[in-house]
Amino acid sequence: MPSPSTVRRSALAAGALALALGTTALTALPGTAQPTPAPVAARIAAPDFAEVAERVGPSVVRVLSAERARPPRAEGQPELRGTPFGEMLRRDRDPGEAPRRAGQGSGFVIDPAGFIVTNAHVVGDAAEVRVVLTDGRDLQARVVGSDRATDIALLKVEAGAPLPALAFGDSDRARVGEWVMAMGNPFGLGGTVTAGIVSARGRQIGAGPYDDFIQTDAPINPGNSGGPLFNAAGEVVGVNTAIFSPSGGNIGIGFAVPARMAQQVVAQLRDHGNVRRGWLGVSLQPLDRDLAQALRLADAKGVLVAGVEPGSPAARAGIEAGDVVTAVDGRGVESPRDLAAGIAERAPGSGVTLAVLRGGSAVERRVELGTHPASQAAAKPSAPVAQPSIGLRLAPRDGGGVAIVQVEPGSVAAARGLMAGDTVLRAGEREARAPRDVVEAVTAARAAGHASIALQVERDGARRFVAVPLQAG
Repeated sequence: MPSPSTVRRSALAAGALALALGTTALTALPGTAQPTPAPVAARIAAPDFAEVAERVGPSVVRVLSAERARPPRAEGQPELRGTPFGEMLRRDRDPGEAPRRAGQGSGFVIDPAGFIVTNAHVVGDAAEVRVVLTDGRDLQARVVGSDRATDIALLKVEAGAPLPALAFGDSDRARVGEWVMAMGNPFGLGGTVTAGIVSARGRQIGAGPYDDFIQTDAPINPGNSGGPLFNAAGEVVGVNTAIFSPSGGNIGIGFAVPARMAQQVVAQLRDHGNVRRGWLGVSLQPLDRDLAQALRLADAKGVLVAGVEPGSPAARAGIEAGDVVTAVDGRGVESPRDLAAGIAERAPGSGVTLAVLRGGSAVERRVELGTHPASQAAAKPSAPVAQPSIGLRLAPRDGGGVAIVQVEPGSVAAARGLMAGDTVLRAGEREARAPRDVVEAVTAARAAGHASIALQVERDGARRFVAVPLQAG
């Protein structure tokens, strides 16, 4: 075994060799021409967010909610179960799932009068919502309105004096690679600032028909939901909403609702307490090259109408299955999401002009938009109801299907993610035209010894099947 002095000498020799090699590599031999160095691109320094954070910090708040008694349920949105995002995309949830559950998230002031934006899933069906300001004040909050489809909620607090408010920026001008800063309440730690870039725009993550998320690698963790995503000027360009993660913690893939969409929703929540979206009454699918050729179209631009609901605004305007919609009021549409968003932006009762290709010929159809039947049913809680013993209270619905007007806490229906406002279109093999159809289908399935029944459910224009277990009794 070498002595310590030998080890030291060997280390010194190795260090001298490394230095000699480094020196040789960096020094030109005498008499040789030195190569011209390659041009080096100017390095762009990251912005200093200190001034922005100091300026906007007082407007970012902590949101605390205490929910009514409800059973434990899996994290994430029920409509994502069975999809690649089902296990990975997680909404912020409190670690404990107690019968009376306390949740926490973030929010930000948008009006000195005390209006605060947060996520709908932060508020949930809370019996109590409180807001903690940066100065330590703990204020009772009133839920002005909440929109599940975009996951935006609006709160109101009485602070006794004007609060510092933030301004929305133009999220349509946000560029991929642009620096952004997130601020919020991760893991209940209080005001925390993180920074990153815009990783992508227009992300669809299967959360609903109006998916249009900004993706960012600014670290977002549980508790950040509802907090603002800022640009370098300190303008709010997004509302932090979800993360993609196998563990529930940050791995650099977060999603924010664009400010443009949030502003539109907030304005309606403030004026009406809910969001009133135009309704066309069609089912859509993307138009690919094979379909375009089969329909004798020159190219695959536009959206294919897969079906038209009887009696809907589209049906009254003469829209037919097989039509290809290429524009709404002159604005081109390239995907079903483009058309759904374009219609949803307009108020019920307003008119739109659809550019349509039918049989290779271009035509225009003027449509007077309606109100989605599910929204109408939810607004009529006094309608006759029926209960099929799986925790649902159902009511008739104009235009087809059966409206879910209440889901009992602790029921199997609640555990499977069914919500008031959903519409049941089919129960087992039976089309649901009236509440009794669902009741009879559940009764027959239970009598036949089936372990579950498949319900076809529509929510915000999106249809899916839900397997509901059948309990004895």
